[in-house]
Amino acid sequence: MENISSSREILAKLISFPTVSKDTNLPLVDWVESFLTDCGIKSERIMSPCGAKAHLYAQVGPELDGGVILSGHTDVVPVEGQDWSTDPWTLTERDGKLFGRGACDMKGFDALALQAMARASTRPLKRPLQLALSFDEEVGCVAVVDLVETMLGVLPRAREVIVGEPTMMRVVTGHKGGLGYHVHVRGFEVHSSLLPYGVSAIMQAAKLIDWANQRNAENAARTPSELAAPFEPPFTTLHVGQIEGGTAHNITAKDCRFFIEFRFVPGESPDDWARAFEAKAAELTAEMQTIHPDTGIDVTRGFALPALAPETDGPAEMLARRLTGDNGRHVVSYGTEGSQFQSRGYSTVVCGPGDIAQAHQPDEFLSLEQLAAGEAFMDRLLDALCA
Repeated sequence: MENISSSREILAKLISFPTVSKDTNLPLVDWVESFLTDCGIKSERIMSPCGAKAHLYAQVGPELDGGVILSGHTDVVPVEGQDWSTDPWTLTERDGKLFGRGACDMKGFDALALQAMARASTRPLKRPLQLALSFDEEVGCVAVVDLVETMLGVLPRAREVIVGEPTMMRVVTGHKGGLGYHVHVRGFEVHSSLLPYGVSAIMQAAKLIDWANQRNAENAARTPSELAAPFEPPFTTLHVGQIEGGTAHNITAKDCRFFIEFRFVPGESPDDWARAFEAKAAELTAEMQTIHPDTGIDVTRGFALPALAPETDGPAEMLARRLTGDNGRHVVSYGTEGSQFQSRGYSTVVCGPGDIAQAHQPDEFLSLEQLAAGEAFMDRLLDALCA
């Protein structure tokens, strides 16, 4: 294997793998396994049901409870349709910035974590350092559940989890949860001049989307809870970003499809939102079927991600604050795999290099300054594990 050791060199290699969520990540996983093997570190993979992707986990240090997990994802979002000034799959330095798809979200942290694992293998650790690399984070953070539960079953239980999403190395202790549904509205076609005798799938979909608009207005009007208040916006939001349907302007639409997502604040139950949404869909279905029995609204759960709630005296928060010197209160409205760890009993924070504003953008970048800040963080983490 080529002689790669610096975090920048590792990042360049990781970016060279086009691990868009719809595609395989196995070439990247193969490379990571070889890198760790060359460092004397054994790793394990967990294959996806389709066999095209894999999670990877590893540990260095003593076989003891109380270690630290560095968690990152390997998938990235597509580049199609974006105006890049550089090759998105080649790390390119310009004006103190490192450009490439995933440089910020979140192969920069992955590179730092791999370098930390390599360095940890030569240090007298008193507590273990564990690595968790997952797939399909960008499509709902659902697949990581298998990784978390497997690690719980086979590795000593860690005390702290650090999820390296881009936070500018600030300590983020909470984020919103997510819930998504694929919606298929089935109408009944008639000439539009005979509208009362048909069922327009588009017009019925509009009723369900307007229900979402009404919930947004109600949520915005409420006084935020203590848990919700730090978020921007400080309430649960419902959103439809794409919709398709219909065949002609003068035919009641037979089909309409859209995806709806809920971004809910800590303290609110995704199950409650799911029940409310499904009940509204059922109510509209009953109305539609009074006109034609073959109509209705089919809803299929796309993803469900718990919220990450701030912990009281959480070990992960205390560790991350000690390593960064950050004492501010930070929460984010995007979701991460951190909540999947927290919901299984791990103390968890989000802390990583880069600005989330760069994520998913053309010419995505990680500044050299942030990469250096991440390296310093890992240096202090290794010292803490040896203390």
